[in-house]
Amino acid sequence: MLRLALLLVLWTAPLKAACTPRDFLTIPLPAGGDPVATALEIAYPGSTVNGAAIVTPDGAAIPFAPARDISAQDRLDGATIGDMFVYAYPIAFDLDARMQPYFDPGRVRNEVFFRALYADRESAARATLVAVAYDGQTVQTGFNVTTRNCVDTQLAAALTALALSSPLYDVFFDQSGGSFNWRVIAGTDRQSSHSFGAAIDLNTELGGYWRWSGRPEGDAGPYDNKMPTELVAAFERYGFIWGGKWHHYDGMHFEYRPELILYARLTRQ
Repeated sequence: MLRLALLLVLWTAPLKAACTPRDFLTIPLPAGGDPVATALEIAYPGSTVNGAAIVTPDGAAIPFAPARDISAQDRLDGATIGDMFVYAYPIAFDLDARMQPYFDPGRVRNEVFFRALYADRESAARATLVAVAYDGQTVQTGFNVTTRNCVDTQLAAALTALALSSPLYDVFFDQSGGSFNWRVIAGTDRQSSHSFGAAIDLNTELGGYWRWSGRPEGDAGPYDNKMPTELVAAFERYGFIWGGKWHHYDGMHFEYRPELILYARLTRQ
């Protein structure tokens, strides 16, 4: 009976592709070609850019439309694939670039693409979630993230590296702002990346968020950063960009967007 029960578990359990952590700051990159297409194909294995479309591992085809000469707000509200790369994510820890209004590399998202990569409804997104923990010396914090595109594996690698390197990082994982939450972004009708289980928020008291300042959109003002350079770099190494580099800063926010880190390397940003 035990053997039969085990077989039933194996039969009914969702299959998950084998994942090993990838270091997006050092992974070898090919020379030549379209850097947008190359970054997307490396970031999301199984995706291919074929003519005028990018095809996801599940077979969904999304128009591979280029960036357009439109307003920053229109780009936010209805981004093409190309629009997502208009603002190049700075790998260097430089917060000067974010002073440019609407310089938000990563905040521009083609929602159709991410719904195809992850899930198009809450129940489907929830079915992909697992708990990944930061296990520090004084703080233990869990995050619910997706297994799609190996997000859980990449996050686990970043959290392990931080927890093992210094107990000084523990404070940033206290009073976490959370992880999976099927919702729209505050003040918009755009779906949050938290909806897909591909983003986490660290300590809300240390992060900082532009809307809390009361400043208008397009004039977010200075950002009083408290996140250590090494902490941000550890997340970036494993594919998570940081909202502290945005004009509309979200200093607690880390989001799995390896294509932006790869694009920055391919274009030597």
